[in-house]
Amino acid sequence: MAAHTRRAGTPVSMVRVARPSTVDLIVAELRKAIFTGALPVGSPIGEVEMSSQLGVSRSPLRESTQRLVQEGLLTASPGRGMRVSVIGPDQVADVYDARLAIEGHAVRLIAAAADSSVLGPLERSFADLVAVSEGTDARTIGDADLDFHQLLVDSAGSSRLSRYMATLAIETRIASFSDDHGYTVRRSVSVTYRELLDALAAGDGDAAFRALERQFDEAIARLTGKADAVETVETPAGEEPPQLEPIEFAEAR
Repeated sequence: MAAHTRRAGTPVSMVRVARPSTVDLIVAELRKAIFTGALPVGSPIGEVEMSSQLGVSRSPLRESTQRLVQEGLLTASPGRGMRVSVIGPDQVADVYDARLAIEGHAVRLIAAAADSSVLGPLERSFADLVAVSEGTDARTIGDADLDFHQLLVDSAGSSRLSRYMATLAIETRIASFSDDHGYTVRRSVSVTYRELLDALAAGDGDAAFRALERQFDEAIARLTGKADAVETVETPAGEEPPQLEPIEFAEAR
């Protein structure tokens, strides 16, 4: 069979690199604002004010907020407009059930793959969590905890699992923000983290799943007020949340 070769001078077909759309950028900024508390739980989303703060027009902002409604991060109510969702104690277990479905499958994939290269980053992330837990900054501790769990899912190598986990991480933060006592995190690091990592190192997906399940049971008990004996770190009263900043659009090249 004759080989087909490209003639000299024939231009090579190139795939255009996709740039984030304005809507994508707004969605990312709103997700970050909800996660950090710049948009407090239950706060209204005013199109005029929000578009001015972000430096965008109202049309892409409206499309962006509809995406977040579909994700459950914003809630639209007839006659009340759109607000940042609130996740009360009665919904906490459901959030962690969803996380167990995602993270539990992730740890089984990691164990089955037996790829030791993923363990080092997880160990370093765990060490970061232990280090910051010795301090008194609730947000820093909470960030380190969710960073560990996001990395855990990312290590499974599934972009879809990672995407679902990113939304669940924000819902977890919303649940903490929705607590009547303010944003609090556990001071001590649960022994289940060490058990989880040891199970992954041994390639035991079932043991890793059980450690994760116990860890989530502890979190649910704390967030629903059923574990009063657990020492926590609270966000100082009156601490100002971060502010929304205008979106910076990269210039086309």
